[in-house]
Amino acid sequence: MAKGDEALAMEIDNTANAERINPKFSINVLQLLKSAQMQHGLRHRDYSRYRRYCTARLRRLYKSLKFTHGRGKFTRRAITESTVTEKELGAMLWRRDNCLMGQMGRQRIYLLGRLRKAVKWATLFAQLCAVRGDSRTSLEAEAYASYMKGTLLFEQDKNWETALVNFKNARAVYEELGKYGSIENQILCRERVEELEPSIRYCLHKVGKSSIQTSEFLGIGEMDGPALDLFRAKLETVMAEERSQQAASMTEFCWHGFRFPISNSKTRVFILKAQELEKDLNGPLVGSLSAEKRLGIFDKIFSAYHDARSCIRNDLTAAGNAENVKDDLNGLDKAVSAVLGQRTIERNQLLVSIAKSKFTKNRDDKGEKITKPEELVRLYDLLIQNATDLSDLVSSGRDRKPEEVAFVEELSLKILVFRAERCFYLAKSYSSAGKRTEAYVLFCHARSLADTAMQKLQLTNNADEALVKDLKALSYNCRSNSCIEHATGIMEEEKIPERLSKGVSTISLTGQQKKEEKFLVDLLDVYESAIGEANSKAPPRIERFPPPFQSVPCNPIILDNVFSSIEFPSLENRMKKDKKGLFGRLWR
Repeated sequence: MAKGDEALAMEIDNTANAERINPKFSINVLQLLKSAQMQHGLRHRDYSRYRRYCTARLRRLYKSLKFTHGRGKFTRRAITESTVTEKELGAMLWRRDNCLMGQMGRQRIYLLGRLRKAVKWATLFAQLCAVRGDSRTSLEAEAYASYMKGTLLFEQDKNWETALVNFKNARAVYEELGKYGSIENQILCRERVEELEPSIRYCLHKVGKSSIQTSEFLGIGEMDGPALDLFRAKLETVMAEERSQQAASMTEFCWHGFRFPISNSKTRVFILKAQELEKDLNGPLVGSLSAEKRLGIFDKIFSAYHDARSCIRNDLTAAGNAENVKDDLNGLDKAVSAVLGQRTIERNQLLVSIAKSKFTKNRDDKGEKITKPEELVRLYDLLIQNATDLSDLVSSGRDRKPEEVAFVEELSLKILVFRAERCFYLAKSYSSAGKRTEAYVLFCHARSLADTAMQKLQLTNNADEALVKDLKALSYNCRSNSCIEHATGIMEEEKIPERLSKGVSTISLTGQQKKEEKFLVDLLDVYESAIGEANSKAPPRIERFPPPFQSVPCNPIILDNVFSSIEFPSLENRMKKDKKGLFGRLWR
């Protein structure tokens, strides 16, 4: 028994001595990489900046560790389990990231070469961490190596089952690590699990174990995170290939009874891309999309249609004197421009709905900025201008079909609705400025426009019930607000004499306020600061400016009552008399 205890004690001592000689290192792999990536360019997807940072950090680590590879002739320095240090493990991590990042826009072959190097260094890093790192470091390194292997196979378009296994292994490790450690580490692990989900779903799709379509991955591609950049690039490539295949069967563009042939393959691809994005806006999942994401989809639609118009304009330039081809291209350009105008109106209506939701909120709601009525007036001005331009564009042709006539009438009705809404919020603007008469007149005019639009809408065959409901609500609001403005104006009119008498009674020549302020000139004998507190925005109180009025003594008023009673002596004897003789007239 004693010998067994001695052997156990010797084994424990040997283990302790081994740990003193070769201590276990602890590296938060995911936290270290995430913080560096966010601070040095990847927050804005600036890969060249991040690669410069990795290169500079590697150079600093090489010099501090004296791990240089010779000058002139390259001499390879091997990293072994016995000689590796914690700094060298970090250097390997940065070498792996330097191989991976910064080449997202380069050629595919070069990117695959960088990925192979990244997998090589990630695998060696995991092997060394298994020997010299603690258990958590070893698990993180193993998960990262599995993630890199899966990414390489994912980009190579082969061995989808092996890539799926690697991604699942990485997800399992990060799920377990997300249950322990600090809160920051748990959050990072959960984010990495979410970033791995799209790649796993895509691998299942390629293996054939999932019924999801490729187009359904577009929403996943909108997720943020540097780990999803390769997935996003891969998804865009796949979608471009599918669009090219579908564009081969797309021969014409239909719009309001017209059919315009499309001969240019690039134009087909751009139009098809825009139509796929429009399906996302009108699909069953549109309610789950936030307003910001829908605005982003609108921007992509605009970009696709603008690219299509650019291709059409180039075809028009190259058409020469072929009148038939020019007519078809001009018609196609008009149709694409009209669809672009419709999407512009829909986007501005979305902006109006966002502004209205903020217009009715209180100022204490999450500190959000409240929409002013002037902003809604500006948005409705844009909508009126967009609808007017679109109506002019559609009605510019000679041979107009019934579909075009009905579309122009629909646009005129929309313009009337936009005018009513604009007039309502313009009245709100005048009301907030205290101009009761102008606000009352505008509310009455807005109600008249809303009633006219509602009558015209009810005469149509397919009246939009939601729009009719909105117009009824607008008419009711106009009536209630006009009554409020009328009553408020009468009350303010009644209070004018009271305010005037109160103002006259409080007039003071000295300009003293209710709360008397002391200035530095008045406190020369007292040590009291006239500047105010350090965080105060009040101006320093040095002297009153402008100076207050002061009473000035006026000249006395003199009433001269004696002047009219004084009798003055006669001065006729002193006055010269005229000479009436002959010589007097000559010498005068």
